[in-house]
Amino acid sequence: SILAVLWLYPIFLVAMNSLKKKGFITRYPFALPDHRSFFGIENFIKGVQKTNYFAAMGNSVIITVGSVAVIILCTSMCAWYITRVHNKVNSTIYMLCLFSMIVPFQMVMFSLSKLANMMHLSNPIGIILVYLGFGAGLAVFMFCGFVKSIPLEIEEAAMIDGCTPLQTFFQVFPIMKPTTITVAILQAMWIWNDYLLPYLVLDLKKYKTIPIVIQYLKGGYGAVDWGTMMAMLVLAIVPIIIFYAACQKYIIEGVVAGAVKG
Repeated sequence: SILAVLWLYPIFLVAMNSLKKKGFITRYPFALPDHRSFFGIENFIKGVQKTNYFAAMGNSVIITVGSVAVIILCTSMCAWYITRVHNKVNSTIYMLCLFSMIVPFQMVMFSLSKLANMMHLSNPIGIILVYLGFGAGLAVFMFCGFVKSIPLEIEEAAMIDGCTPLQTFFQVFPIMKPTTITVAILQAMWIWNDYLLPYLVLDLKKYKTIPIVIQYLKGGYGAVDWGTMMAMLVLAIVPIIIFYAACQKYIIEGVVAGAVKG
């Protein structure tokens, strides 16, 4: 309970200060709003107008939903094939997926941004392919662990009934629900809050995500409109908190699903 309070207090602090006037945030950051400092929803209105928030939110939604969907579909297929077909090529692919999890992003960010620009991926649809590459390692690892626990007899029964390999996969896919939801939550939280990759890849004259427009609230010489920034931070974290709260019961189930076979 103490740790929960420590983790939740910064979120409460941001939400509380989003309702206060700018001067009172810097002078009394830990004080509750009163009749002098209370600013209501003015910070939210001002922030939405200054940042073109709804356009940025649309870009974030397209990138997050598209990336998560592509990651789940491609990596679940990859994991199923790697687990069921044993050969050196698949073993190498699996090891490369694991290796991608330990490569620091800073090692590849400059070459990646250059390559994305050359391949015309500097848009919300193109960046989905970039996120697929970065998200594949963890997703393949988790799906492989779960597929190993699925009885092979289910797939054999589907093949006896005349299913093709692709049809067999989609018969098995609903069984992967716990791991699928876990991967979706982890990837969605990462992609929604990511700042550096969209900043490097996207054409910022046309497309901005929520973390980028929030960063743009910082003025010259370190000037920051803290009231507006706090309000935008609240709007940024609310959707992902709602998504997490709705799906969090599947996280532990999905993480440990592949730990015990059978």
